[in-house]
Amino acid sequence: QVCEKFTICPNSMEMLLHNNLSLPKVTKEDGDFLTFLSLQDKCLRTISSGLYTFQTYLKYVQETFISENQNVESLSYSTERLARTIRQMVINPEEVIIPDAATQESLHTKLKSIKAWTEKITIQLILRDFTSFMEKTVRAVRYLQNTRSF
Repeated sequence: QVCEKFTICPNSMEMLLHNNLSLPKVTKEDGDFLTFLSLQDKCLRTISSGLYTFQTYLKYVQETFISENQNVESLSYSTERLARTIRQMVINPEEVIIPDAATQESLHTKLKSIKAWTEKITIQLILRDFTSFMEKTVRAVRYLQNTRSF
């Protein structure tokens, strides 16, 4: 949908090579599919922290991708609820990194300073990485539900 609305196609996005956004990621090192309790907890902390971090990026998408404002607002709300829920699953919830207001504002200011011609690509990068993050989150949570009692 983003490609169609913005008339850009993935094959012509040289900007993807210059992705300097620090978007959250879940990696194998986070214990994504490993059975050790400490790695499972690390995975949950990474997921929850990542979801909290994505909030600022989603706020930017919501403000910039006006035609999809309500959808992004709903996505942002659901993401925050999921972050809180997963944080409760962590052995020590206070270990989940939640960006403070100053960090969020700094990132938001950086995103708002992006030139109009790269804005569309930035939105696509954010949504692409968010989708990938959520796919890994779903797999990890399903795996953990089957191997760990909460």
